[in-house]
Amino acid sequence: MEKEAGSKMTASTEGQARYGQSVKGLLTEKVSTCGADVIALTKQVLKGSHSSELLGQAARNMVMQEDSILHSEDSLRKMAIITTHLQYHVEQSSNLQDQLKHLLK
Repeated sequence: MEKEAGSKMTASTEGQARYGQSVKGLLTEKVSTCGADVIALTKQVLKGSHSSELLGQAARNMVMQEDSILHSEDSLRKMAIITTHLQYHVEQSSNLQDQLKHLLK
């Protein structure tokens, strides 16, 4: 009976040791998984931050392009006005030449 009690205690101790090892293994696996998840999350946050920076830069570039387009439109309007004035002066010049030719005859 004493042997039985001793073997039961040994079996119980061995079972507890195996259970402890099993729990340690599971905990180690969970810690590794959590660590990998944290690393993946950090990478994703960094990518998001970089994407945000790129979007901000693209928005600034678009504003600069819009300003350039508006300035170009303004310049084209001014050039059209100048062209109209020049055409008017050319016609006036031509009329004056005709009048001078008529007077010199």
